[in-house]
Amino acid sequence: MIINIYNQTIDDIKTYEKVLNHVFSIIEEEKAINIIMINNQHMHEMNLQYRRLDKPTDVLSFPYEESFIDVLGDIFINLDYMKQQAFEYGHSEAREIAFLAVHGYLHVKGYDHHTIEKEKEMFEKQETILKQAGLERNHD
Repeated sequence: MIINIYNQTIDDIKTYEKVLNHVFSIIEEEKAINIIMINNQHMHEMNLQYRRLDKPTDVLSFPYEESFIDVLGDIFINLDYMKQQAFEYGHSEAREIAFLAVHGYLHVKGYDHHTIEKEKEMFEKQETILKQAGLERNHD
């Protein structure tokens, strides 16, 4: 799968780009996806504008509706939030950014977690992809 990565932060994202390219190389998909790295402030503004939530979040996904476009949609990842969550969960930033990107990708593909059944389906798919990439969750 082709991913287009855009950095709208001052962070050096070379390591994250390598991780994401590896993870998405596992996924068989004809269309590309855009992954945009942003900071806490930008995500806060987007979350307020699009979800009416006055706080930042970790990832937002926007699927493209036009079927003729060769890109599935956009995934915005909050690098500030990602780093904080990696620390809180006690795993690497590589694992966390991969998790957020795959989570966003699955939302773009139509998966959600609004019911227990749908959550189970989405999270199993997520973990399968991450395990194939060697980024399974530590259960310590």
